[in-house]
Amino acid sequence: MAKMKKVSIGARLDEKFKIDVKAGNHIMYIDSPEDGGGTDAGPAPLQYFLASLAGCIGTVARIIANQKSITLNGIDMNIEGVFDMETLLGISKENRAGLTGIKVTLNVDADMSKAEKETFVDELESRCPVSDNIINTTPITVKIV
Repeated sequence: MAKMKKVSIGARLDEKFKIDVKAGNHIMYIDSPEDGGGTDAGPAPLQYFLASLAGCIGTVARIIANQKSITLNGIDMNIEGVFDMETLLGISKENRAGLTGIKVTLNVDADMSKAEKETFVDELESRCPVSDNIINTTPITVKIV
């Protein structure tokens, strides 16, 4: 039987574009840069989205390394994507609002051959919940209370 675990956060839209997020014992701020009308109190939503992917990649990599007794010194990650600002701002409906793709570049610092690193990253990708949610359609239900 599957062992399911619920994950949740609470959030509140404050002044301008600032959003206060409570995640467990942590407070995070999401905002827009000043030139976008925000107060730059925190990263923008898409930056957090990409950061969540980096966090998941790093966490799952550490889990796998621990399980397989691999000495993993670290992983340098660069994650980027492009989206249409005019769609976001409601100026155009030509493109979808989301990222057109996500490019992940990893530099795995471990005493492994290139082939071993590729196998390691393949397993990492198959076990990362954030990556899985990006690749596969995950239903979202929004209700007003």
